[in-house]
Amino acid sequence: MENALLVKVFSHETTKDVANDIEEIKGLVDTAGGRIVDVIKQKRYEISPAYYIGKGKAEEIKEKYNNSIDLIIFDNELKPVQVRNLENIFEKKVIDRTQLILDIFSQRAHTMEGKLQVEYAQLLYLLPRLSGRGINLMQQTGGIGTRGPGETKLEVDKRKIKIRIQKIKKELENIKKIREQQRDKRKSIPVPLVAIVGYTNAGKTMFLNRMTNAGKLSEDKLFATLDPKIKRFTLPDGYTILFSDTVGFIKRLPTQLVAAFRATLEEVKESDVILHIIDISEDGWQERREVVYNVLNEIDSYKDKVIIEAYNKIDKINIDKKQYITNEKNGIFISAKTGEGIDNLINEIQKVVEKYFMQRNIVVPISKPGLVEIFYKEGVVCSRQDKEDGIYLKVKCMKKTLEKFNKLKMESEN
Repeated sequence: MENALLVKVFSHETTKDVANDIEEIKGLVDTAGGRIVDVIKQKRYEISPAYYIGKGKAEEIKEKYNNSIDLIIFDNELKPVQVRNLENIFEKKVIDRTQLILDIFSQRAHTMEGKLQVEYAQLLYLLPRLSGRGINLMQQTGGIGTRGPGETKLEVDKRKIKIRIQKIKKELENIKKIREQQRDKRKSIPVPLVAIVGYTNAGKTMFLNRMTNAGKLSEDKLFATLDPKIKRFTLPDGYTILFSDTVGFIKRLPTQLVAAFRATLEEVKESDVILHIIDISEDGWQERREVVYNVLNEIDSYKDKVIIEAYNKIDKINIDKKQYITNEKNGIFISAKTGEGIDNLINEIQKVVEKYFMQRNIVVPISKPGLVEIFYKEGVVCSRQDKEDGIYLKVKCMKKTLEKFNKLKMESEN
């Protein structure tokens, strides 16, 4: 485990906002496998172009901490020249918030698609940083901020890195096409898609596991889920829906990651309903709630969509806080861990989803009894009567299911 010094530079933020930021990056460092030795806070209205915090402050930090730390982490995005200048002073590895998040993503990616997406984002980030002392120092020390593409890839020149980026980009484009084909195939069986979104560590995966026994990793770590899954679920009245888990969002999500994971985030864009899981157990949840909506807006994913908000981890808050939030917000309170409030949430999802279904009386030709299965598979069969002249059904189904049935029925009659 590496010992890290955390540097937080701020200007107009409130004391509470700074404290929340520090707690968040502490969680990131813990997830990456590091340990915070101390936190340096500096209020600056003008950032030093060469050193970010100023040369004098950097030298002061070196004198006090250099014998007790392995690296310095900035909760800001540093320019390549700033990293090089700081590492020349500290003679220690320096990484910024973006590189820390990329490192965590690298650890958490398990599928081929996830690994390609992370490598693509890392190479975009590293390309302007390949020259100078910084990369050499990282290769020598290893650890946080150096995982991902691997040393051999980082040692090659910029031209080869650019070639690699283009190759990954093409592979991701191919994956996007495959995803689109899978999505089109899925759409051929009309079932509402509910995309689960939320800030990282809000409890999305734990909720999905409780609903569908998805068997995915669910732990109290940031970005525990990078590889999304889609799972089928049957609502109390028989409606079938699909739940889609997505990568957790975070404040100041690196632009490289938004670009790299755009294909994955398409699931949100294509969804019928968005389920926003919000962790209300920690201070700053209102800001994190807005961060999610900002990212969704950036990828143009929630325009004209029904959004259900679920306030999670109520097992961790007191009654007064719950009452306050109840008065302020319309939402459903749940605990994905204990199951409290889950039934209310499922009922709310059902209220929204049932609007996509229409009720019809259907007669299935006696010569084509197999057509009945369409409604069992894609809708809800409310009643059934088998008569000599046909099978009489009262069903609830989506418009596409009805169109499919009518088409197959016409083909059988011709």
